[in-house]
Amino acid sequence: MVLRLLFVLLIALNIAVGAWLLLGQNDTHAGFATDPGVPKLHLLSELPPPATTVAHAASVAPPAAAAAPAPASTSPVGANAAAASPPSANALSYACMALGPFATQEDLRIARSALGPQLLRARARQEQTTQTRGWWVHLPPSPNHAAALAQARQLGARNIQDYFVVSAGDNQNTVSLGLFKDPANARKRRDEIAAAGFPVQMSERTETVPEYWLDLMPTDSQHFDWRSRIHDPAIGSHSTGCF
Repeated sequence: MVLRLLFVLLIALNIAVGAWLLLGQNDTHAGFATDPGVPKLHLLSELPPPATTVAHAASVAPPAAAAAPAPASTSPVGANAAAASPPSANALSYACMALGPFATQEDLRIARSALGPQLLRARARQEQTTQTRGWWVHLPPSPNHAAALAQARQLGARNIQDYFVVSAGDNQNTVSLGLFKDPANARKRRDEIAAAGFPVQMSERTETVPEYWLDLMPTDSQHFDWRSRIHDPAIGSHSTGCF
């Protein structure tokens, strides 16, 4: 009888323990859904808003007074002024120009040094140009040296002085009657020889010489006064493409 009672008590105890383990430990098991040491996962909707986001939203929120719309202007002048603001008085303008011609590279170097603080960039370039060296009064070239000497003797017979026969070079067998810097003096000599009955000619003498230019971009083209630093009246300027 005692053994049967103990057996019934053990069965009842096992049933109670089983019910407690099954029903009484739900909260405990739910608290340890992950392994120990692993952070618990949360949905984004479950997270509280960050404090910095709330503070930023509060700082950029417009005041109630500023939210009210400003009254519309009834003046068309005021509307146009608001739509197109005037350019700044300190706005800089950029344009490129060329200065020259300079006779020598040294002249160009001095000018570049004088303008240096007012330039964004600059470059030197050389060009070839044809210049007049003077005027030459002469007779047409003869077919040979003997004919040229005969013309020279005829000039002497007419009391015409200051001539010589070119015996070599491109103008061989030509009787030269003078080189002149002033064209007026050359024309006077030509007319004198022509009045004596000779087929005199007057030719311009030229040569190809280098000239130097300074291309530059000023820091501020509107207020750039290069004449205040370069006083050579032979120097001019013109606009050019930027580089």
